[in-house]
Amino acid sequence: MQVEILTSEPQTDSTESLPGISELIRTHLCPHVVNIDLKGEYPGEFLHRLGAIGGFGAMVAPQSGGTGYGLKNAIRVIEDVSRECVSTGFLVWAQQACAWYLQNSSNLAIRRDVLPLIAKGTALGGTGQSNAMKSCVAIEDNRLTAKRVEGGYLVNGTLPWVSNIGIDHYFHVGIDVANESGLMIALVKGNHPGLTLNQNAHFIAMEGTNTFACHFKDVFVANEMVVSHPSEFVQFRSRTKAAFILMQMGMGLGLVDACVSMMKRSNKTHGHVNRFLDDQAESVESALLAARAACYRLADKIDTMPAANHERETLAIRLAGSELSLKAANSAMLHLGAKGYLVGNAAQRRVREAYFIAIVTPAIKHLRKELHDIDTGTCACSA
Repeated sequence: MQVEILTSEPQTDSTESLPGISELIRTHLCPHVVNIDLKGEYPGEFLHRLGAIGGFGAMVAPQSGGTGYGLKNAIRVIEDVSRECVSTGFLVWAQQACAWYLQNSSNLAIRRDVLPLIAKGTALGGTGQSNAMKSCVAIEDNRLTAKRVEGGYLVNGTLPWVSNIGIDHYFHVGIDVANESGLMIALVKGNHPGLTLNQNAHFIAMEGTNTFACHFKDVFVANEMVVSHPSEFVQFRSRTKAAFILMQMGMGLGLVDACVSMMKRSNKTHGHVNRFLDDQAESVESALLAARAACYRLADKIDTMPAANHERETLAIRLAGSELSLKAANSAMLHLGAKGYLVGNAAQRRVREAYFIAIVTPAIKHLRKELHDIDTGTCACSA
């Protein structure tokens, strides 16, 4: 499979993951965080602005509209955004994950026509791979099926929840094809004929993520919109999985950093009683620094050795990120006490966001299952 490679020099560490991102977050995200959380406001304008300064281009080659800065930069952008709002950080991950799959496609038309739009934030998009990822490790059956027809595939089925999508958004999905091994990865748009989007669920957090149920009824996916055919799936999965999952660490790192800051602020007035809590700001911060360093090291390793198998290390770090997020959010809530229990207070929002990090695919139980399967040689994935 011939694909473009990242050709820019890696970005050196700096205070900002991207020039101007701090000001953009301060002016165009922070004032909306409460409404994003409580009213389900979708931060579309912020996402477009973030894309314009390179926020979605780290994993995309410059010749396809990206910055080519690499995986660590992608994680750092998600981390910076998630420090203020994990809902929005999740959307940034979804956009970057969409771009990452397209970057690795052998389909020249997709890389030429759609990838630059996603990389620059001109068009927004998500990833509907949760069900496909779980089907690969025998957690659940694949909900989308297809059969080959002239010029492409005919797709049927329903995905319950796909985020960062809408009528004018792109997203990719993994589909079982009749009589073929390996999944077909298709790129569709919200207004695709035969595709219906329904917003039929409400959540305790992440309401501003444009999450819809997607019903496919005889949806024709032309070969020109296929990201990866079933015969390419094993190689495609090997190339994309580690980075796809490790990018999610940005959400956890940003959340934990915010929780440490809340704990420290609380200690200025209540340190005399907060010291009796199990988890202190210093210990959580120490764990954060270790997790961040391990994550960044692995990101650099994935970039420099893309053909190597990084799966187990990625799963382990992602699991640690979920567990640390829960610990940090719980401790921040206890540090703030009754104040943190108020509607609109960041502490209770962080608790709800931490549970999302722990249950979004791959969830804690999913990660532990995959690690068990790897360590015992009982991997259920046949694709």
